[in-house]
Amino acid sequence: MTSPSDAAISAGIWSTPEAQASRRRRKRGDLVLQGLGIGAISLAVGLLGLLLVSLGYLGYRAFVQTMVTLDFPVSTERVDAANPAAGNYRLVIRDALVAQFPEVTSTGDLRDLNAILTNNAQFMVRDAVIADPSVIGGTIRLSLPASDQFDQLNKNNVPRDVPETQRRISDQQILWFDTLAERGAVSTPFNWGLIFNADSRFPELAGLAGAIVGTFYAILVCFLISFPVGIAAAIYLEEFAPRNRFTDIVEVNINNLAAVPSVVFGLLGLAVFLNFFGLPRSAPLVGGMVLALMTLPTMIIVTRAALKAVPPSIREAALGMGASKHQMILHHVLPLSMPGILTGTIIGLAHALGETAPLLLIGMNAFITSPPGGLLDASTTLPTQIFIWADSPERGFLARTAAGILVLLAFLVVMNALAIFLRQRLERRW
Repeated sequence: MTSPSDAAISAGIWSTPEAQASRRRRKRGDLVLQGLGIGAISLAVGLLGLLLVSLGYLGYRAFVQTMVTLDFPVSTERVDAANPAAGNYRLVIRDALVAQFPEVTSTGDLRDLNAILTNNAQFMVRDAVIADPSVIGGTIRLSLPASDQFDQLNKNNVPRDVPETQRRISDQQILWFDTLAERGAVSTPFNWGLIFNADSRFPELAGLAGAIVGTFYAILVCFLISFPVGIAAAIYLEEFAPRNRFTDIVEVNINNLAAVPSVVFGLLGLAVFLNFFGLPRSAPLVGGMVLALMTLPTMIIVTRAALKAVPPSIREAALGMGASKHQMILHHVLPLSMPGILTGTIIGLAHALGETAPLLLIGMNAFITSPPGGLLDASTTLPTQIFIWADSPERGFLARTAAGILVLLAFLVVMNALAIFLRQRLERRW
């Protein structure tokens, strides 16, 4: 027990100017450390916010599309009712535009007037007529995408006050387009084509459908390979493998493989899957196998950590009740570690979802105009599609690049939210 004299001495020591100065320095140190932490968090949040704002500012324009609504006269002179697929739909489109501007007669002006609509407008009108042949001999009202330069004009990305020689659209074309807008023929609805269209060399028609389907197939193959193989390897290493030099080497190599750059796995896939086994280039099957090789070390590490987190008392209780070792693992340890395993799996798949380099090396950056129909069809993925658009010179692809990044981020957010949900829903505390 401290005597009163000792307490007085102690109080005196801590009340000296030196002690008070020491306490002030410690408090300042605490405040500085807290300030650095808050500053780091604020900087990270600020940079993330800046990234999202910049992507949103660039990408929101791609989520709306300028559409031009016209009445297209489908006369029997242009389209034969017996064979509507062979009709002259270029002249059908010209007739619809000339009906709006009858003063346009010269060949050059007609060509400039036709440039308001997308280059594939004739095929869209053709498909609409084939779907409803009864319109032959009458008119059909359709909303068709405007070409990229007029889409950019409508979204105020093309300056009107610069000299005509410094832009791709002439003053006369701007006048025609403004006249259509005054007549209510121009609208900007939500661009569903960004989600449901495949890629195109025309920005106003390019979409992510092929990339979304290809990503689904690649991630599905990655999951079907990495999930069972990773769990089986982790169970063996954690529960059955003897502790010797061989298993130490295996564990070191697994940890090293988790840190290998992803481009190395792309080179491995190129050398083994494409050159040696002769699998088709750009196929989601090959992409999924490469991604599985990349995520497998992470899967093994995460699964082993989840198995270690199960208390030894669970194992001892199961063995004490007469369960064999494999029954103890399958019926007790594995179910209790499944929340951590699933969380690690989803995070690993989310990491694979954003990989670009290994997929570029196996050719999954090809120009694909239709979604893949299977695992062996040529395809692309969201990251490689974004890479393709970012390398395109047309201005419309700039907004679509940012929009594709936003769609990819949305998938990543959903996958991480799913991981959090599964962990909170399935996690057991003891």
